[in-house]
Amino acid sequence: MNRKEFRDLASPDEAREAIDSLSLEGGIERVPLEEARGRVLVARLDAELDVPGFDRASLDGYALRARDTFGADEADPARLELVGEVHAGAEPDVVLEEGQAVEISTGAVMPDGADAMVPVERTDRVEPRSTKRASGATASAESGGANVLIRTSVAPGDNVMFAGADIAAGERALGPGTAITPRDIGLLSALGIDEVPVRAKPRVGIVSTGDELVRPGEELHSERGEIYDVNSYTIAAGVEDAGGEAVLYPHAGDEQDEMEEILRTAADECDLVLSSGSTSASAVDVIYRVIEEQGELLLHGVSIKPGKPMLIGRLDDSAYVGLPGYPVSAMMVFRTFVAPAIRQAAGVPEPASATVSGRLARQERYEEGRHRLMPVGLVTDGAGETLVYPVDKGSGATTSLADADGVVEVGPETDYLEAGEPVTVTLFSPEVRPPTLFGVGEGDPTVARLLDGLENPRYLSVGTRPGLRQLREGVPDVAVAAGPLEYDIESTELGRWEREWGLIVRTGNPDEIEGLEDLVDRDLRFVNRTTDSGLRSSLGSTVADLAEERGVDRHEIVDAIDGFDLGVRAHESPARKVIAGDADAGLGLRETADRLDLGFVPLGEQPVRVLANPDRTEKEGVRELERVLADVLSAQR
Repeated sequence: MNRKEFRDLASPDEAREAIDSLSLEGGIERVPLEEARGRVLVARLDAELDVPGFDRASLDGYALRARDTFGADEADPARLELVGEVHAGAEPDVVLEEGQAVEISTGAVMPDGADAMVPVERTDRVEPRSTKRASGATASAESGGANVLIRTSVAPGDNVMFAGADIAAGERALGPGTAITPRDIGLLSALGIDEVPVRAKPRVGIVSTGDELVRPGEELHSERGEIYDVNSYTIAAGVEDAGGEAVLYPHAGDEQDEMEEILRTAADECDLVLSSGSTSASAVDVIYRVIEEQGELLLHGVSIKPGKPMLIGRLDDSAYVGLPGYPVSAMMVFRTFVAPAIRQAAGVPEPASATVSGRLARQERYEEGRHRLMPVGLVTDGAGETLVYPVDKGSGATTSLADADGVVEVGPETDYLEAGEPVTVTLFSPEVRPPTLFGVGEGDPTVARLLDGLENPRYLSVGTRPGLRQLREGVPDVAVAAGPLEYDIESTELGRWEREWGLIVRTGNPDEIEGLEDLVDRDLRFVNRTTDSGLRSSLGSTVADLAEERGVDRHEIVDAIDGFDLGVRAHESPARKVIAGDADAGLGLRETADRLDLGFVPLGEQPVRVLANPDRTEKEGVRELERVLADVLSAQR
């Protein structure tokens, strides 16, 4: 097969034009009223009846003829004869005549002869009085039944909602293009409309490719390189949020026939097909062949980061967009190019965009010459000004967007952003608010408990060394550092605690590991932490002490430990490796071993310090942390 080559990357504007040329509309459908919220009308709806359909009382009180109250006031009330009562939902059975009134409930039908009503607060009811005759019989002191004293005058129409006052038959109720709200549901209900014509949601088929993908909830075999499918669910949520109907298809492996069948099925059933995942040559070949046989490939490759490997084309009557496989790249491309097209097809207006201006917290270099969509987070400094810091763990990381508040767009001509440079952040939603506290540093169980007690914190477990470096640069509010500090840094210590560290081993310690010497002298597999970790620093000091004790070079000790140079990032990861049988021992904390019911060989204790940016000690989030920290440390004693 002669594959069509796209050697020149398209610009972002060209990618938008290509997607705009595709037809994603799903047609028209009628939906019941209870399913109409958020849907978009395709035709005008006129009132077929008056609302209300009758003259009704606006308040509890008395229906009457307005002329019978003229001149009435507190000193000289009008006296009217009560001739009945009317409740909501009941048809009146009385016709008012001169000098008469009817007790009436809110929403009840006004009786014939009445043209106004008086609220009960401006009236007094007078029950008939009785007197004793000599014979013992009773007689009314007043002729007739009860009366009501009206202590105010009213004009015709006062406190009455006339038929059609809300909306009259023949009036325009809602127009085409209206996104139906709960308020509109109320109007349609009042008009007796139980079904409405709306734009059909664009059906968007989502196909994730790759033999390594596993659905969440299914058993994961990491030894095979399997990973949970992230893109299918994040993209499906984005489709629904944009007004589309997401259709998840089975995973397409790298086997060509299977992938081709799923792509063709999705194209037959959906208005738009989105694929993401495998970038293997065989997978791309299948996509090219299916598109060339059933449609047209419009674009391959966009000059944007992240998101370069994007495909745009047609599959028969369906549109097709191939998203990058990495989650951050896939979601950034979807959000920038695909979601607006889905919203347009669904008739959903663009969401209210919100931007925030701030200063870049640290310098940022970029030399690839592509338009960049840079995920960023927000934090306020001690003066309340907004600082903007990049959040970039790589396109393959799933937490880059979860830890970010918005995006800064950087043009292809810019290769360097200076710290302090003003930037504009497009927030992911108008509801985004900066965290009350932004912390970085060592991962630790006590830190997790501290965060649970704060209102809206953000904490990035980057390790002690990067945390201290960022604190020195003035980015976070606080940094958590474990172990010996390699250099002084200007900060304010909010508190500290000690944690016991050592070797985490299998339950019951079947290998009878007694200390670091066993890792050096015996054939045991070890899992270390990364060099950014405070635990790694303490282990390094212990290794140096052992080397000095044995009179050998430190590197001889390190080389003798199988796995010393390979480290994992999170504080619990070595323990997980031991549980999985991938290691005999791992560097970790006693608290972790106890929680996971594993064995533990102590090697020492190390301090953990919470260090605050000295310019932000009066910031409310930092003061809240200090209060919670005092409570947690008091409970641990």
